[in-house]
Amino acid sequence: MKLDPRNMEWTREPKQYEITEEQVTIQTEPHTDLWQRTYYHFRNDNAPLLQYRTEEAFFSFTVKADFFSKHRFDQGGIVLYLDSENWLKASVEYENEEIQRLGSVVTNHGYSDWATIDIDATVKTMWFRLSRREDDFCIECSQDGRDFRQMRICHLFEAKKEIAFGIYACSPEDSSFPAVFSEMELGECQWKAHDGQQPDQ
Repeated sequence: MKLDPRNMEWTREPKQYEITEEQVTIQTEPHTDLWQRTYYHFRNDNAPLLQYRTEEAFFSFTVKADFFSKHRFDQGGIVLYLDSENWLKASVEYENEEIQRLGSVVTNHGYSDWATIDIDATVKTMWFRLSRREDDFCIECSQDGRDFRQMRICHLFEAKKEIAFGIYACSPEDSSFPAVFSEMELGECQWKAHDGQQPDQ
């Protein structure tokens, strides 16, 4: 089903944004980010998030992200944010005029990881799909909105019952850019049950 962004809720509402039935535009603010401890040893928790709440244990959320980033670390994509120490995100993060980082971060109990692959800096559109199977999650991406590739499978220890998920955009350094999110869909879980080795008894 089509997800109306007007029914979603802000965590840290940005100063500049526009929401219609069809899309959300976020103008990022300088020095906004999401990260916890690992390697850098700092904690950033001030990026704006627009999320939808659900107790549904099996679903897939898809969104198209158009980003006009131009400065190092500018980023935007999907997010599942429970609290400052438990969340995940997936985005395209600008690095320089040649490459960007297509990647994801999973944060459990206050420690973040980061998994990436380099893509060309000319890419300015990406579809993301987040699928839930109880407290396990699959993140996928697509450049055409049809053929999705797996980015990662992960677990969130605190993702019990109700969760919140949606979109985010931020600029960790001294920059600002517009990120546009559209074609939001919420529906049946596209991440099928595993049909290989059976669970341990």
